[in-house]
Amino acid sequence: MILPDLDELAALRGPARGLSLRARRPALARLQGGHRSAQRGRGLEFEEVRLYAAGDDARNIDWRVTARRGRPHTKLFREERERPVWLVADLHPGLFFGSRRQFKSAVLLRAAALLAWVAALGGDRVGAVIVDGANTAQVFPPRGREAGVLPVLEALVTTQPRQPGLPAPGGLHAAVRMLRPLLKPGSLVLLLSDFAGLDQATEDLLAGTTAHNDVRLLWITDPLESGGLPAGNYRVGLPGRLWWLDGERSRTPWQEAWRAREQRLKEMATRLSLPLSRLATHDGVLEALVALLKEPRWAT
Repeated sequence: MILPDLDELAALRGPARGLSLRARRPALARLQGGHRSAQRGRGLEFEEVRLYAAGDDARNIDWRVTARRGRPHTKLFREERERPVWLVADLHPGLFFGSRRQFKSAVLLRAAALLAWVAALGGDRVGAVIVDGANTAQVFPPRGREAGVLPVLEALVTTQPRQPGLPAPGGLHAAVRMLRPLLKPGSLVLLLSDFAGLDQATEDLLAGTTAHNDVRLLWITDPLESGGLPAGNYRVGLPGRLWWLDGERSRTPWQEAWRAREQRLKEMATRLSLPLSRLATHDGVLEALVALLKEPRWAT
């Protein structure tokens, strides 16, 4: 299987044209639209001071100007149209696996790149938190256009796993914890992971993140994870830690473990009202994401 390189990820700018990441529901003000915030929300920039008029918000009165001129004046603000879009990439070594078409890590990179281009071409600013298997994190503050996308793509290519291994515990938690203080209200967070490291601490962090931001989960999977091994004997494991496994005898506990993992993730998504979308290794990432972005919950 071929690992994605920078040229491939940069070329996804073309297919991204015409696609939209408009918010399913703005987190702060449901009536303000996909790129607008409430009065005390994200991205308000001072524009001017003018005479107070009936209906103006009294909280915006400029008391210094009012005292100096003897008549009430109010501050006007211009709402920032660029929305911060954060990509959170959980790139642990366990993603160096795929039974069909491509590695799970390749699905993550291709999906992240396409989403980054869609956001940038839509006028949003793109930032990222990328965590590897050693819980080493790279943070890219949101920036507009190519300046926001290209450094993220380079980091994804560099960070992607190149051999199988076990992730250090807490990688997903570390990524979300690092993201929390960087978020401005009204941000869009796209969390790409296989959620193998999902635990209660991570769920609690996500619950706090959703209060003022739009968070969406993209679940990277492979058919072998849910279906189990076919009949026969297989050598499984990691280099230096291999053992024989009977496919038929292992299938029932294998599938039970998968169902428990799936149920936990779906219950969390339901409880926190988070859109959960699955991207599988046997599907074309471009086709799957184009269909996903046309769904009502992604673009309304």
